[in-house]
This record gives sequence, structure tokens and C-alpha cells, in this order.
Amino acid sequence: MGRLSWQHATVVGIREETATARTLTLEVDGWSGHRPGQHVDVRLTAPDGYTAVRPYSIATPANGSRIHVTVAVVKDGEVSSYLVSGTEIGTEMEVRGPLGGWFVWNRDDPVPVQLIGGGVGVAPLMAMLREHDRVAERHPMRLLYSTRGPETLLYAAELARRTQNPVPASAVTVLYTRNPPDTAARPAGRFTVSDIAAYGLPPLPRTRCYVCGSTGFVEAAIGLLLKAGFATDNIRAERFGP
Repeated sequence: MGRLSWQHATVVGIREETATARTLTLEVDGWSGHRPGQHVDVRLTAPDGYTAVRPYSIATPANGSRIHVTVAVVKDGEVSSYLVSGTEIGTEMEVRGPLGGWFVWNRDDPVPVQLIGGGVGVAPLMAMLREHDRVAERHPMRLLYSTRGPETLLYAAELARRTQNPVPASAVTVLYTRNPPDTAARPAGRFTVSDIAAYGLPPLPRTRCYVCGSTGFVEAAIGLLLKAGFATDNIRAERFGP
């Protein structure tokens, strides 16, 4: 495949997720499609010519010319701060992608899938979950999503709908680490191997696991998956941050 070029993109939708995170809907000129789990590079250019590039996961299922990117403000993050607070409908930028070929889910791959996300790392997993909804004959897919409390919960309305009206062959469990609501599945605490046993899929030989989050979260989650009995070769991970 040849080198990917930059494509013009326009913000056509904005959804506030939390006080410090939002999802942008981008209309991308000439978008050729993507696979769940892939990401794009976003390039912003200032009037003086200064440019900044950051990668963001695609949270959209693989259809159409529009993609969703969910952005959370990071400390001293000039790009994330602008995308969360400075963009509006009609804001223009450039994107390059889709990128990534390892951390992707193939809808034709007939294996059970365990998704584990921490914080904004849930974004590419939502693309997989949403694409899974579109598959006629589904193998089981489970999402375990770790976040501090309701104030940091991304995709809150959609996850509430999924909890109240589960999609066949898929399930979502939110695990709160600090400030759980009264409806939480269990008391506040870090993600543990007991959570995998209680709310996840069993470690069958073919079950594939996708883990995404901060480096510390991902390393810990991989350790728990191995302790739970999942095979190393079946674990795929994507990290962000230092």
C-alpha cells in the first residue's frame, strides 16, 4: 500500500462526553473506509504555519464518509485542549489514515472477543462493539470498561441503553475505580482478575482479547488476563501516553 496522504476534514458534529472530553464527528473528503480498531493522525495548522499532529482512535463502525474521534484533555496538551474547547461546527483540519493493522477486529473472524478499556482507551473498542452490532451471526463480545466515576464516563447514554436493552451476543460492564453510582456492578476498586471471571468471557483457547488504555493500565490488564488463563498469542494491546 502506498503512503497515505493528508485529507481535508470538517467538524460536522460535536457531542460533549464529560467536562474534559468530547466526541467530534468529522466529514472526511474522499474517505475510503477503515477497520474497527484503527486510528487517524489529526493535523492542525495555525495561521502562522505552525503545525501539530496527534493520533486519535476511530470510534465509528466501518461505514460511511464520517468518522468519530473522542478526545480527552491531557495535561499540557495543546492539541487535545483545542479539540475539546476550541472547535465548533465547521472547524477544518486534516487527517491521515486509516492507520494500524494489528489492533483491528475482523467481523468475519469467528472467535469470541473480550474487550478491556481504561479511560479514553475505550474509544477503539466502541468501534468494534458498534461494528459487532451490524453482524448477522455474532460470536460473543464482551466489554469491560474501567473509569473513575460517572463524571469520567464516556458514551454514557449509549452504554446505559446497552445495559437496559442488551444487544444479542454482546454485553458491557462498567467498572468504577473511585466513585461508583448506586447502580454499579460492584464496589469501587481497581480492575481485578475477579472482574474478568465475573463479567467477562471464559478463557477458551480461541477467545481473542483487545486491551486499550494508558501504558500502566494496559500492562496491568495483560497481567490479569494471563493470570485468568488467556493465551498470550490471543492478546492484542494498544497503549497511549508515556
